[in-house]
Amino acid sequence: MSNVKTILKNIGAARLIIILFLFSLIIAAAGVGQSMSVLASDSLVRFGMNLVLTLAMVPAVMSGTGMNFGLPVGILCGILGGLTSIELGGTGMGGLVLAIAVALPISAVAGYLYGRLLNMVKGSEMMIGTYVGYSMVSIMCIGWLLMPFKNPSMVWPIAGRGLRTTISMDSSFGSVLDKLWAFQIGGLTVPTGLILFSLFMCLLVYLFTKSKTGIAMAASGDNPRFAEASGISVNRSRIIGTMLSTMLAAVGIVVYAQSFGFMQLYQAPLNMAFAPVAAALLGGASTSKIKISHVIIGTILFQSLLTIALPVANVLMPEGNLSEVIRLIVSNGIILFALTQAGGGRE
Repeated sequence: MSNVKTILKNIGAARLIIILFLFSLIIAAAGVGQSMSVLASDSLVRFGMNLVLTLAMVPAVMSGTGMNFGLPVGILCGILGGLTSIELGGTGMGGLVLAIAVALPISAVAGYLYGRLLNMVKGSEMMIGTYVGYSMVSIMCIGWLLMPFKNPSMVWPIAGRGLRTTISMDSSFGSVLDKLWAFQIGGLTVPTGLILFSLFMCLLVYLFTKSKTGIAMAASGDNPRFAEASGISVNRSRIIGTMLSTMLAAVGIVVYAQSFGFMQLYQAPLNMAFAPVAAALLGGASTSKIKISHVIIGTILFQSLLTIALPVANVLMPEGNLSEVIRLIVSNGIILFALTQAGGGRE
């Protein structure tokens, strides 16, 4: 009995509830005749395409600024990098590399300015981050109309200027990672390149956390007074953490978009911070403690739930748009449940 209690304590009540809910959805999916291999394939793709966005929470939390609700700042930088790659005719793996190469310096500058702002509002970082993210998305709604892109696949065909709401990536670098080294086992398709790239990004972040700068950053987030007494600049560490988080968000949206098949502009990035935050919290993180394992476990749980919930809802409730309503209830309910766990999980 004591061993069971220990296991349950290590798993945590929140994760246990989500795991049980996931198992119930899997049983329901099998019961209504859904192809489990297709659902598993879709879950793997969603895991790979969302992992880097969730990974962006790690440096933010470690540096002491909490969950990065200003993630749209980095996402906008990544979208700008992707659009630049398409404008320059980037295709395949070269187009993906070009998009990331353009997005990284832009997001580094944006992250630095964002980090300076967060240093001025210590204690209110998550609230201010949400406001900054929303504000930048609104500002860029004007920017997308004024930017001098000319590629006919991106601009409105009649006006000849202003970017479309949704931009297809079929002719650029869409699905390039998904198809890289992909293989099938029965009906299960494994997007090897996508998963390896996302796990490689996790490895890079892990190695950074073990570096001198990473350890100093973690010390600043864990105990700012002790860090200052040890000669560590807390403000500098917070800026580094914010810059890295913003840069990871930029890379993450490029990876996300190539899997999704489209670049979505205007209001689309508005609420994209909530799913990564929820995934990290479901994985066992809190607003003050986070590990790479929390990111991986949380992304698997969150994305698997979303992948399985919609097909089940479509079969059980086929009338009108009711299945879409159920999907929104499930996805937003998971996010809300995860946010209620934000204060827990301290280690």
